[in-house]
Amino acid sequence: MVDRAKIVEAVKAAMEKAPSRKFSESVDITVNLKNIDMAQPKNRIDETILLPHGTGKKVGIAVLGKGDITTQAREAGADLVIGPEEIERLGGAPREARALASSYRFFLAETSVMPQVGRFLGPRLGPRGRMPTPVPAGTDIRPMIERLRNSVKIRTKDKKTFHVKVGSTAMTPEQIAENIDTVLRRVESVLEQGPMNIRSVYVKTTMGPPQRVV
Repeated sequence: MVDRAKIVEAVKAAMEKAPSRKFSESVDITVNLKNIDMAQPKNRIDETILLPHGTGKKVGIAVLGKGDITTQAREAGADLVIGPEEIERLGGAPREARALASSYRFFLAETSVMPQVGRFLGPRLGPRGRMPTPVPAGTDIRPMIERLRNSVKIRTKDKKTFHVKVGSTAMTPEQIAENIDTVLRRVESVLEQGPMNIRSVYVKTTMGPPQRVV
């Protein structure tokens, strides 16, 4: 486990060395794994992690369904709400479907429309790790949307290196460090050998040089 103070120092260094900008940049970490066979599906990471302080950037959320779930989604400020007819139409519009998959980070779908989602949007959403989380009828979707607003998703596939957004330069180093600590703890918890499977971790702003955390 990485000492929190060490993470704060790395974040401060990364932010200080970054070129001065008039806008807020994202802050990301790169995690390099070791001693693990990522060709084995059981070793791959597929986790949605709630960050204590969010990412500092807007996270796109799309909701697919009909009836009450769409009303709740709009109340909660979902960025896109579409019904069964639109799902089917997108199945015949691959370019639009690809754009949809790239534009939104999280998808939620009422269980009743999941067969349509799989048939018409699965080929576009699946490979990008965007297949929707099924939502049973009668579930209040609003808390789920609020949680996802402050979450990030890690999906490694067969690669030993992955990147995660952990904040923005508008946040304090301490807030970003807490987010990083949360991510690393979760990642270590699902790795076979925990921290022994982590080769290195770097933090950087969008335009700045990387700073080693561990």
